[in-house]
Amino acid sequence: MRSNTIKVVSFDCDGVMFDSSLANRAYYDHLMTHFDLPAITDRQFAYAHMHTVDQALAFILTDPEILAAVQAYRREVSYRPFIRHMVIEPHLRQLLTQLRPAYKTAIATNRTNTMAHVLEDHGLQGLFDKVVTASDVPHAKPHPDQLLCLLAHFGVGSSEMLFIGDSELDAAAARQADVPFVAFGNPRLAAMAHIQSLGQLPRLLGH
Repeated sequence: MRSNTIKVVSFDCDGVMFDSSLANRAYYDHLMTHFDLPAITDRQFAYAHMHTVDQALAFILTDPEILAAVQAYRREVSYRPFIRHMVIEPHLRQLLTQLRPAYKTAIATNRTNTMAHVLEDHGLQGLFDKVVTASDVPHAKPHPDQLLCLLAHFGVGSSEMLFIGDSELDAAAARQADVPFVAFGNPRLAAMAHIQSLGQLPRLLGH
């Protein structure tokens, strides 16, 4: 990657912008407890942490009637009380200020209808030029739809956008969109670069 060709820096949300494990665990525990169901296993949580809520519940709940009931209930339950459990990455605000306006900034996340509240509750409104969720495209990650949507929105080529993610779903989406991929906190992923802190990104971009 030549840093002088990058025009857009895009981020996954969970696991990159935020450590949302406590929030997501509390959310799924609440759903299970409401229906007197067993707590989700670590394997189920790992899946839920990366996928959309619809995909996660379908993976966790194999009984169609129970699944339908939980889905109906969760549509009535606001995720907002759980947002306070999300821990923002220490360098995120500083990084976004440092990147803009030289770079456009964006989010590509498998969250559905919670992203606006997440940004609002953590004071990040106005720091991203475009946000694409799983609700905005036909297919969530690992499909490339979100990244292709961002490329089209900004009118840039695939080599002109960087995507930072932490999961195999992120890596697969970037690979299919032919977008340079930076792995955050996950050395197992195939990537053009690996970082452990968002504070490392400016140097990677040559700043």
